Amino acid sequence: MALITASATVQASAICFFKPQSSLITLKSNSKSGSELGFVTSQLSGLNISYDQCSLHKKISSTIKLPIQPIARRICPFTGKKSNRKNLVSHSNHKTKKLQFVNLQYKRLWWEAGKRYVNLRLSTKALKTIEKNGLDAVAKKAGIDLSKK
Repeated sequence: MALITASATVQASAICFFKPQSSLITLKSNSKSGSELGFVTSQLSGLNISYDQCSLHKKISSTIKLPIQPIARRICPFTGKKSNRKNLVSHSNHKTKKLQFVNLQYKRLWWEAGKRYVNLRLSTKALKTIEKNGLDAVAKKAGIDLSKK
C-alpha cells in the first residue's frame, strides 16, 4: 500500500442557485479591486449561479491510501516464455505486426513439500515440465519461492 499525504489551503465559498430574471449574471469578488469577473449563463437548466467569496481560509489535510497491485504480465514465471512478434502477410505481401501470446493458464497444483494446493499462472509448456520433473524441482530451477503463494 502506498501512502500519500496531501495538504492544501482552500478558501471557503458560498454558492447560491436561483431562477434567472434575465440570461445575464455577473460574478463579483470581494477583493479590494472590486472588479467584475464576467458573466455566466446557464441555458440548459435555466439556473444562474452566484458566487460569493469569503475571506475565511480552511486548511484541508487528508491521507489517501492507493493500492498498488502488480500487473499480470504475459510471461511464464517458470519457463520465461513471453510474447512473440510476427508478421501477418496479406496476398499483396503487405506486412502488419501481430503478437503471439503465451498460452498461460491459471492452475491449482498440489505442492508435496508444503502439503497444500498452490494457485499458479503458468504456461502449458511449464505444466508439462512440472508433470515430468516435479513442482519443487522446476520452482527451484526458476528461483520461485512457493511458500509465498
